[in-house]
Amino acid sequence: MTADEPMDMRARNKQATREAIGAAALRLALEKGPDGLALVRVRDIAEAAGVAPRTYNNYFSSREEAICAGQTDQSRRLGGALKARPAAEPLDEAIIAVVVEVFANPEPDRAGLAMIMSTPALRGEALKAFSMAEEPLADAIAERTGAGRWELAPAVTAAAVAGAVRVAGRYWLGTTNSPPFAEVLRAALRHALGTGPGGRA
Repeated sequence: MTADEPMDMRARNKQATREAIGAAALRLALEKGPDGLALVRVRDIAEAAGVAPRTYNNYFSSREEAICAGQTDQSRRLGGALKARPAAEPLDEAIIAVVVEVFANPEPDRAGLAMIMSTPALRGEALKAFSMAEEPLADAIAERTGAGRWELAPAVTAAAVAGAVRVAGRYWLGTTNSPPFAEVLRAALRHALGTGPGGRA
């Protein structure tokens, strides 16, 4: 066992606790129906997750933050995941592969995503999560392309990717008999990156 392994285990345990609280918060909100957000109490979330209310407060400052924890965690992974892609892979292919892996594997829970997208407070929290992804994603894009960190292109590309994920989610939820989310996401990203119909060759 190396000196790093105990810390890795602690980090994994903390992440598991965070995920359990977030999943419990979303599940309870869905069970309460259309006004579920207002009816969910912190102590109920903590009990459903098997933790003390004090532990809940160590991880989240609001119910909205807990319910959207999945989107926040996914967004945080994007930059590091892009940096891990093969260096020779074209940028657009690398971005599409990473975003589909992070957001569509597994496919989102349709009911949970619909609640987040249709509830103003939750939609705002999810938007904050996507915005948090832009800076590390821009860093990774700049690193792959050799651009300066503060150049315009990496930041614009990162913002376009974040926007494409949101639009793909709305389209997927609003389309009858929609294809798998991964397929919708790929199409949205190709448009955002200029490789879809009407984009560059």
